[in-house]
Amino acid sequence: MNEDTKQFIADHLKEDVHQLSLKTNRNKLIDIDLAIRQIAGRQKIKNKIPRFYENDAILYPVQLSIEQSSSESTARYKSTLCKGETLIDLTGGFGIDCCFMSVNFKKAIYIEKQQELCEITRHNFQVLNKHNIEIRHSDTEKIISSLEEADWIFIDPARRNKTGNKVVLLSDCEPDVSQLSEILLRTANNVMIKLSPMLDISAALVQLAKTSEVHVISVDNECKEVLFIMSRNQSLNPTVKTINITKDVKYQTFNFEINEEKNADAEFCSKIENYLYEPNASILKSGAFKLVSTKYKLKKLHRHTHLYTSNILIRDFPGRIFELIKVWENTKNELKRVEKANISTRNYPLNAENLRKKLKIKPGGDIYLFACTIYNDKKVILECSKAII
Repeated sequence: MNEDTKQFIADHLKEDVHQLSLKTNRNKLIDIDLAIRQIAGRQKIKNKIPRFYENDAILYPVQLSIEQSSSESTARYKSTLCKGETLIDLTGGFGIDCCFMSVNFKKAIYIEKQQELCEITRHNFQVLNKHNIEIRHSDTEKIISSLEEADWIFIDPARRNKTGNKVVLLSDCEPDVSQLSEILLRTANNVMIKLSPMLDISAALVQLAKTSEVHVISVDNECKEVLFIMSRNQSLNPTVKTINITKDVKYQTFNFEINEEKNADAEFCSKIENYLYEPNASILKSGAFKLVSTKYKLKKLHRHTHLYTSNILIRDFPGRIFELIKVWENTKNELKRVEKANISTRNYPLNAENLRKKLKIKPGGDIYLFACTIYNDKKVILECSKAII
């Protein structure tokens, strides 16, 4: 990248890339296609990967590779789970996971089948002083049988089909890790697999029989990743760890063993009490619906309504806590006085957007409405405010 192109990027960093691409480039010294890619990349990762954004020398690949990469917060979390002599990243991509996970290893091996991504990542690792990472240009399935032994393998199979649509099933991912699990564990003591947040965890546990831990990761209450960790010495009763990384980079955690949820008995309420509890996205994804009730001594509203209530404020609950204002019948007239509110639906015939249109309520404000089914199978709307903790 020459100085003219660098200057063009600096001068137009905050501009709309679509408008920039329409402008005629009169300066032949500027590589306009490269410049626009770099501007778009920096704009995309400003909040997603702050460490890369702060370094002007970082190069960016095509948008799809950036979109498919982990965020800095989830990559940093992964780095807390593993350490040792050697890490092998079988699906390197933009290199975010390898970059952050490599801090706990003497050596890391980045493997990627796209030549351009290898070149970009080689440059980026150099400017980031990541000198313990070796770049290898190769296809995962071709190289896997000839790899040296490692402490950890990380793999993030592609979750798009040939037409570009997202896929969820293990068999539809590339490579199919369920077919590679045995050879992966012959190469490494531990294997970490990054999978879709839409994954059916129970079904995947059957296919990945040597799973010892499942990590469900959310960022600011949005589920982003499901990690499966396989070990040679796997447990017959895997541990599920749910993590919600908040805006102030604190971890809300809730951990349990698979059999605990199967054997738990939730207590159900006979009325809605003073406080309403909504588990964070990671807990809801994990399926720990009964354990939330037993561990925090909360009463569940209904078997299929994953909201909970109590008369006593449970301050350390891993999710959102509300104070009940009123229980409304399921009629439009009762809510005429509410002009603005945040609406959620749980086990209810309408989704939140359709209910908002029906009630003619604007979004936002300090009122929270939960439309749900409660203990007597009745459909109600719970009016709440955020609890002061």
